[in-house]
Amino acid sequence: MRELSLQLNRAGMCVFLRFSGFVRRKYPVFVLVSWGEAVFIARFLMKRTHNCSQLRHSDTGSTVTLSGWVDSVRDHGGILFVDLRDREGLTQIVLDPSNPGLESQFGSIKPESVISVTGKVDQRFGGTSNAKLATGEIEVHASELEILNVSKTPPFPMDDSADKVGEDLRMTYRYLDLRRATNTKMLKMRHATSRAIRNYLDDQAFIEVETPMLFKSTPEGAREFLVPSRMNPGAFYALPQSPQQYKQMLMVAGVERYYQLARCFRDEDLRADRQPEFTQVDIELSFIDREDMYALIEGLMTKVWKDVINVDIQAPFLRMSYFDAMNRFGVDKPDMRFDMELQDCGEIFAKSGFKVFSGAIKSGGAVKAVNMKGLADLTQGELRNLEDTAKTLGAKGLAFIKCEGGEWKSPIVKFFSDEEKAALTEALKIEDGDIVFFAASEWERACTILGRVRLDAAQLLVKRGKLTIDPNDYKFLWVIEFPLMIFDEEAGRYVSSHHPFTSPVVEDIPLLDSDPKKVRGQHYDLVLNGVELGGGSIRIHQPELQKKVFEEVLQIPQDLVESRFGYMLKAFEYGAPPHGGIAFGLDRMVTILTQRTSIRDVIAFPKNQKGQEMMTSSPGIATPEQLRDLHVKAVLPKQDEPKA
Repeated sequence: MRELSLQLNRAGMCVFLRFSGFVRRKYPVFVLVSWGEAVFIARFLMKRTHNCSQLRHSDTGSTVTLSGWVDSVRDHGGILFVDLRDREGLTQIVLDPSNPGLESQFGSIKPESVISVTGKVDQRFGGTSNAKLATGEIEVHASELEILNVSKTPPFPMDDSADKVGEDLRMTYRYLDLRRATNTKMLKMRHATSRAIRNYLDDQAFIEVETPMLFKSTPEGAREFLVPSRMNPGAFYALPQSPQQYKQMLMVAGVERYYQLARCFRDEDLRADRQPEFTQVDIELSFIDREDMYALIEGLMTKVWKDVINVDIQAPFLRMSYFDAMNRFGVDKPDMRFDMELQDCGEIFAKSGFKVFSGAIKSGGAVKAVNMKGLADLTQGELRNLEDTAKTLGAKGLAFIKCEGGEWKSPIVKFFSDEEKAALTEALKIEDGDIVFFAASEWERACTILGRVRLDAAQLLVKRGKLTIDPNDYKFLWVIEFPLMIFDEEAGRYVSSHHPFTSPVVEDIPLLDSDPKKVRGQHYDLVLNGVELGGGSIRIHQPELQKKVFEEVLQIPQDLVESRFGYMLKAFEYGAPPHGGIAFGLDRMVTILTQRTSIRDVIAFPKNQKGQEMMTSSPGIATPEQLRDLHVKAVLPKQDEPKA
């Protein structure tokens, strides 16, 4: 069919179509049709035969039809060279004005216009081939050209320089932004990631099940999006923060192995790694323990990284307790690609004359230190920024020691004894050019403060070329044994560190009655290069234990337990199997795979920092009629009083 030719001969309101080029037909075929039918058939036969990355030297001499967007136009002595682009790549098209019917359309060939071209494939000669282009050995000499749609001048460049354009402008014209090769590649990689996940879980006998998008409100977690019910005046659905409770019900239902690429919603403040709606790789399975989960997910990550970016990752992954992660790195999602660990200085300063340190230790707190090797040359502005960061986390300031020219420089060094200096030098391996930062507070706060300073200081070292953090080095880590509960000072009660369905470590269950903060949960987070990819846990499946956690430990009133979770407790009375699960942020995973810095880059139509979708101007104002039907009244914020 590729060599098919078509001639139209109009006779009154009818048309004779002459087809030639059919395989096994010696003579042409004539068909009598109407003019409208002829136009339809002609357009059908001019559909593209190849994509714009497909043609090679072996196709030389073939007649082909390509369709796509005009990437660029170059005029060489009246002959136009057009780079034609579709989602697969580029092909160079040659338009010669001596070809009848072409020159009259030259004025309509503008960048980003949509055209269809038919012509012969020819080899590029005279050193004009392009080794960087898949189709760089050939070009198509056009014999027919159809302008399908003429484009206005785009509001920003259609290449990578558009990344420097304001994000809101690009998001307003997101349909143009997505045409850029970088973003087209991103969408393909997201698709490839989803496909690899589905293929792996299908091979592991999982069943994909869709759970409802309209759920009930369970305010124990993040802030929810509420949806008013027209048919139930005064009642509201909530968009799901996750399918957590539904997937546990699927385990009670005997599904045994469930997964879903689930849409989830949280009405939280936004940042680079957070959106109000996101996609979650949601997994739950029965009759497993934590070791089974580790093996399953390590196999999944191995397949995804191999299928999508052809990288072999090493399994099993390193494991680290929550306590060790905080104590060594000051964060529960440490980046394992560089060292510079936090050190405990409690023994060094327990009897120190520097009361800030010794006082923190005597009150049950900790003194932590980190040596950021080679950063003694930081500027006053950089030091001030690090101090401001520490203050946002509760520090009164940021104590430090610079070692320059064999001398320690610091406002606090005069309070240290020679023995303390010697002990610090040995413990922190202090050398000329180093700077040591300190934090003195209760243990968790001291770790958190110094952990954040460590990360910010590491970026200063990267900028100076003194530290290399390889984006192609994938260091997976399981962080395990989180505390099951944390005490909320403001609420005056314990709250779940993960969610109330997490099962305690079996040997810690008796501590629920005496000291809940010491109870470890069967909870696990998968961390990659300082990013929490996802987390999960082995669940409580015994109704008595789940009820105890709700009412006695979390102190949720019995009537609220019944209204929010009564169906779950009832379901557990009908033979709930032991089960556990995990959920991954697909957006975060693709962000790492594509080496982007924001999940907004890997979502087709993301919201901005204000939760607005710029292209469609969403969210919008509801009409009075809509609000009336929903039995809802809108209360708008008062405008600021006019200034005198």
